[in-house]
Amino acid sequence: MEFRFFHHFGSYLLMLKGMFTRPENMRMFWREFMRQCVDIGIGSLGIVLIISMFMGGVTTLQIAYQLVSPIIPRSTIAQIVRDTIILEFAPTLTCIVLAGVVGSKIASELGNMRVSEQIDAQEIMGINTKGYLIMPKILAAIIMIPLLISIAGFLGIWGGEKAGELGGILSSEQYWQGLRQDFRAYNIFFALFKAFVFAFIIASVPSYYGYNVQGGALEIGKASTSAVVVTCVLILFMDYLLAALLL
Repeated sequence: MEFRFFHHFGSYLLMLKGMFTRPENMRMFWREFMRQCVDIGIGSLGIVLIISMFMGGVTTLQIAYQLVSPIIPRSTIAQIVRDTIILEFAPTLTCIVLAGVVGSKIASELGNMRVSEQIDAQEIMGINTKGYLIMPKILAAIIMIPLLISIAGFLGIWGGEKAGELGGILSSEQYWQGLRQDFRAYNIFFALFKAFVFAFIIASVPSYYGYNVQGGALEIGKASTSAVVVTCVLILFMDYLLAALLL
């Protein structure tokens, strides 16, 4: 078990090392990079919109359910919703979902190219397949996923406001008053820093599993499943580690 861990970890580092070379054709590299930005960013926008709005609404309802003391002002609900969404729900929960959506797609795409020998054909032509196939995915994820998380944060807070109004829990004025109470700009920095770390994990780990697939269609499915599971575990581990170090 330990040997397999060090084998995969070493192969993962070698894959990352092999990416950092000058692209043979910058125009093709740019085209692939833009395609990945559309797939990762625009392709995942719908699920992020749905998750973030309901995430904010449910958070508001549950916090209001627990804060029953008349001593605590209703604006405190918005304050807790704001910090919960910015610090945890928007970056972590969104990236867990994106690990399944984006990670499985990356692993299956590269796995299919490996099984059908497209990667071998490109290597015979002298193309650095790690730089051409994996690097655009990682760069696109590092750019697009923090943008998606920023959108999720805004929509989550907005969804919390609407849920509070529709449920008669607190008015819009009380909600905005709570949003302005004890606001710390450092929380935004922390959330975006987590977003960049999670984006790198979401793109690089499935790329490793897909790039190193051996076998056929069955192995592609297994690699895709393993990639999603490992990515989710690493996201949760890094979530704890970053919180322990930076908060």
